[in-house]
Amino acid sequence: MDVSSRVLSELASREAALDAQIEAAREDARREVEAAEAEAARIVQAAQARAQAMQTESEQALQAEAARIRDEARQQAEQGTQATRERASGRVQQAAELILRAVLP
Repeated sequence: MDVSSRVLSELASREAALDAQIEAAREDARREVEAAEAEAARIVQAAQARAQAMQTESEQALQAEAARIRDEARQQAEQGTQATRERASGRVQQAAELILRAVLP
């Protein structure tokens, strides 16, 4: 084998080794991209789940607050109704007393 054949053979061998290194690097990069995509998908899914949980918590809190406000309003209405009944009863009693005083000497 002459010198030029050996040089060409060595260059071909080096080129093949570089091609193998490049292919290995591409495969590593592909795996890293796939892992990053999977991690991104997991993060998005976790964020969506947390957002749904927060929305559910918010809705439950709003429902509880609405129920509390309704109960408070009902209690105030009942108290107002009771106070109105008491005043009306007192006025009826006063009216009855006035009538009795006016009719009975």
